[in-house]
Amino acid sequence: MRIVLAILLIIGTGFNDLDKIAKANKLKKEAKAAYQSGDYTTAITNYQYLLDSMGIDDDKIRLNLASAYYQSKDTASAQNGYGNLTSSKNNVVKSTAHQQMGVIQNQQKKYKEALQSFKNALKADPTNEDARYNYEMLKKLIKEQEEQQKENQDQNKDNKDQEKKDQEKQDQQKQDQEKKDQEKKEEQKQDQENKEGESDEEKKDQKEGEEGEEKEEKPKEGEQQEEDDKKEGEEKEMPQQSDNMKEMKISEEKAKMILEAMKNNEIQYFQQNKRKPTKRKDSGKPDW
Repeated sequence: MRIVLAILLIIGTGFNDLDKIAKANKLKKEAKAAYQSGDYTTAITNYQYLLDSMGIDDDKIRLNLASAYYQSKDTASAQNGYGNLTSSKNNVVKSTAHQQMGVIQNQQKKYKEALQSFKNALKADPTNEDARYNYEMLKKLIKEQEEQQKENQDQNKDNKDQEKKDQEKQDQQKQDQEKKDQEKKEEQKQDQENKEGESDEEKKDQKEGEEGEEKEEKPKEGEQQEEDDKKEGEEKEMPQQSDNMKEMKISEEKAKMILEAMKNNEIQYFQQNKRKPTKRKDSGKPDW
C-alpha cells in the first residue's frame, strides 16, 4: 500500500506541473495575440499574471511586458522594465533592452545617452541590426548638430564682432560730429563777437565823425558874421559872373559847377585863415 501511494503522489505531482505549463503556454499565446492585435491592456494583464501569480521567471516575458507598456504609452513603466533587463544573462534580451532604452532616450532628446544605449546593444549582440542602424543614424545626427552649433556660434561671434565694429564706428562718427558742431559754435561765437566789435567801432567812428561835423558846421559868432557878409557879396557878384559866363558862351550847368567850386575854395581859404582875437590895448599907453 505504501508503494502504491507513493506512485500515485508522483503521478499527481506530474499532472499539476503539466497543467501549469499548459496554462502558461496558453497565457503566452493569448498575450502575444493581444499584443499583435494592439490589445496591449490584455497583453499586459497576461504577462503580469505569468510573472506574479504563476511565478514564472523568464526574461523574455519581462521584455514582452516592457514592450507592451511602451506600446500603451506608459513610458515610465516601459523604461523601468527595460532598465531591469540591461543586466540580463540572455544577450539577446540584454541587447534588445539597451536598444529600446536608446529609442526612449532619443525620443526624450537625450541624444548622447541614446547613442551610448545603442552602442551597448551592439556590444551585447553584434547581430542586432536595428541597434546598428539606430546607432549610425544618431551618430550622424549628433555630428550634424555639433557642426551646425559650431557654425551658429561662429556666425554669432561674427555678428557680435560686426555689431561691435558698427557701434565703434557710430560712436566715432558721433564724436566727430559733436566736435564739428562745437567748432562751428565757437566759430559762430567768434564771428558774432567780431561783428559786435566792428559794430561798436563803427558806432564810435560815426559818433566822432558826427561830433567833428557838428564842430565844423557851428562857426563862432564872428566867423558866422564874416561868412554871412561873404555870402552876401557872392550873391551880388553872381549875376555879374553869370552874365560873364553867358558872354563866354558857357552852359548854365557848367557855370554852376564852376561857381560852386569857387565858392568852396573861398570857404576853405576863409576857414584856414580864421581871424585871431586882437590883443587888448595896454591901459597905460595912449591910443595912438
